[in-house]
Amino acid sequence: MKFKNLIKAFLFFSFLLLSHSIYAQTNYADVRVDELSDAKIRELMQRAESIGYSDAQLEQLALAQGMKQSEIEKLRMRVEKIRKQDGTQNNNSEEDPTLTKPFTDLNRSRVNSSQSKIDSLKRVNSVLSSKALANTISPNRLKIFGEELFGLSTQTFEPNLRMATPKSYVVGPDDELLIDITGDNEVSYKSKVSPDGNIRVQYIGLISVAGLTIEQATSKIKSTLSTTYPALRSGRTAVSITLGNIRSITVTIVGEAVKPGSYTVSSLASLFNILSTAGGPNVNGTYRNIQIVRGNKVINTIDIYDFLMNGIQKGNIRLQDQDVINIPVYNTRIELSGEVKRPAFFEIKENETLADALRFAGGFSSNAYSAQIKVLQNTNRERKIMDVTEAEFSTYKPQNGDKFIVERILDRFANRVEISGAVFRPGQYELDDQLTLKSLIQKADGVKEDAFLNRGYISRLNTDNSMALVSFDLAKILAGTEPDIKLQREDKVVIKSIFELREDFKVTVQGEVRQPGTFAYADGMNLEALIQMSGGFREGATPNRIEISRRIKNSDATSASAQTAEVFSVNVDPDLKIQQNGFTLKPFDIVSIRSSESYHIQRQIKIEGEVLYPGVYTIIKKDERISDIIKRAGGLSPLAYVEGASLRRNGKGDLRMDSLETLREDREKLLNLQRLKQSGARDTTSLDKDLQILRSDLVGIDLKKIMEKPLSRYDLIVENEDVIRVPKELQTIRVTGEVLKPNSIVYTKGKSFTGYISGSGGFSYNAYKKGAFIVYSNGSVAANRKFLFFNNFPQVKPGSEIFVPKRAEREKLNATAFIGISTAVASLAAIIVTLLR
Repeated sequence: MKFKNLIKAFLFFSFLLLSHSIYAQTNYADVRVDELSDAKIRELMQRAESIGYSDAQLEQLALAQGMKQSEIEKLRMRVEKIRKQDGTQNNNSEEDPTLTKPFTDLNRSRVNSSQSKIDSLKRVNSVLSSKALANTISPNRLKIFGEELFGLSTQTFEPNLRMATPKSYVVGPDDELLIDITGDNEVSYKSKVSPDGNIRVQYIGLISVAGLTIEQATSKIKSTLSTTYPALRSGRTAVSITLGNIRSITVTIVGEAVKPGSYTVSSLASLFNILSTAGGPNVNGTYRNIQIVRGNKVINTIDIYDFLMNGIQKGNIRLQDQDVINIPVYNTRIELSGEVKRPAFFEIKENETLADALRFAGGFSSNAYSAQIKVLQNTNRERKIMDVTEAEFSTYKPQNGDKFIVERILDRFANRVEISGAVFRPGQYELDDQLTLKSLIQKADGVKEDAFLNRGYISRLNTDNSMALVSFDLAKILAGTEPDIKLQREDKVVIKSIFELREDFKVTVQGEVRQPGTFAYADGMNLEALIQMSGGFREGATPNRIEISRRIKNSDATSASAQTAEVFSVNVDPDLKIQQNGFTLKPFDIVSIRSSESYHIQRQIKIEGEVLYPGVYTIIKKDERISDIIKRAGGLSPLAYVEGASLRRNGKGDLRMDSLETLREDREKLLNLQRLKQSGARDTTSLDKDLQILRSDLVGIDLKKIMEKPLSRYDLIVENEDVIRVPKELQTIRVTGEVLKPNSIVYTKGKSFTGYISGSGGFSYNAYKKGAFIVYSNGSVAANRKFLFFNNFPQVKPGSEIFVPKRAEREKLNATAFIGISTAVASLAAIIVTLLR
């Protein structure tokens, strides 16, 4: 079984190698999408559509054939851009089975052998690698010129039944004539034409009107009525004859119509009315030779292109009963696509040429390559391609099935040069036979004052489109001391500015100014001007001993003590008055302005809790101490618990009055962080940082000794934003951590550390007894100490918090570790035995 699986794997691998070799026949890895014109991209899109591939499948196939992913991304963007320009979508609903068969064979899971798969791959590659233009235009994308005239549901050609009766209208059976006599005689008759073609008029009898036009019938009826109404001859009586009810006629449409058959329509209907009702010619029907048959004779031939092109309804005659409309098949139909205004299928008559076809298509588009048109022509055996030049448009007679492709003009300029940089009018200019570098600069209104005159360069295309660089001395060219350079197509002249060829000159000011930062350097800039640009001095700035550091360019690189910067110390006028001997700055100078030693902003501390006047106090001298602040606050209140007093430092205090629970919340956070760390958290970096912040937040002070011995080492000097807290005597002890029941216990004087642990149920199974510690209310911490074999737990004071950490988990000894230890022990024993021997 394993042997069979190996054979299958080998065959599959061999198939992949063969597939790769087949695809490698066309090297798609070297394709550069940026170098392809829009016409080539359209050709690729149309070729893919002709074989039933969508845009996504086209990308997958290109990737499989070695095209780089970056080029595929560019290809996708180009395809989307072209589809937006053309207003088209990828539509492969109708596929040619002969073209899609290779892909069907390739993806079909029932292929029985590797050879059949390889053959399918060969067919795929041959389809994609073919350079023939037979499939460049998909027939499904183009329409037959004129089909929208009858195909749109909103377009109708209904006859106007409210118009005056046409004089050429032929009267027939079922027509109703309205005869109105006015003047000396007033009478009206309504007579219907009988099947025999007669009308009956009172006092007159039968009058035959069938086959007469309405004008002829009026004349005949008027002549007959004059025998009864003599006033008609003298003009004292007038007669008016109009159509009342219009009859219906039957017209038959035969041939290549969308809906052939017999139609009953109004007798006022014309040819276009009937064609609209029948949907017009079908895909094989002619638009240029539609016949009207009457009495077995063709009485008229209609060319719908006259109406489509000029709006002239030539030959659109009114139909009669039993008329037959015959739509023959077309004789010559061509396809005209590409850069024309109306790409479509057009029908061409025998005497018409390619110029007429272009006229039908609305002419060339603005981007058309009109010098010649490609023609794909069918022969009796195969297809062939021809080029029709512009001079042959009026003489070339298209043949049935010809495909004319109008390509886009090249995306390049025949006479363009470009100049950029330090000139007054950079841009693109016309290249003529006499244009040189100097004359181009003159066209650009000359060089700017900051132009770099020592050197410029021209980017030039070689004959193989590779890049070349031509350098020149701009000053000598302008002075005429060096030969001028004749320009070529697509030359790009670049003249740099002196500012582009050096680092931007800046100066920096820092320290006690209102807007410190970096400023652009200007020639002649002095120190006072820079201070003014930065908003002037701050209130605490000193104008004395301003330090300016400057770069050194030519330092001794071989000396270990080489000077790396030059420093100047200067004084300026506080009012920034202009002085003749002011300090002039140089590029990249750094100016440092320090604060005055005698200037201090107000520093404040806060005292809260059990003092007579808690609040925020301003430090009035440098060496003011805790005892001084307590005195300024009126001293301690009778309920003050001096042993629990605390000092919060390092800027963590808030000078607003906090609640008395803030310290307890901080302690709780500290204990939680310690519990997380001791529980085995993997990443303890952030935990250690938070623990360090909280630990350094509180300073354990002894307020009792401070008040007893002011100015002693216990009486600390206060700092800005210190917070002194004097609580009331706390009556509980909190026990947390690895005890059976963490809770708060009433403080009892003389009760031991272990006594409070017992009050919480005792140590838990995971308790680390050696690591137990207590946090006093003033922020200080005392830990358990080991003396011989006994634990020496710290003393408990009111408001303290006892924390028992968790013992670190020990890794269990698995079989691998046991074997390793056993092996090490055995090896050690063998070494000992060997040594003893």
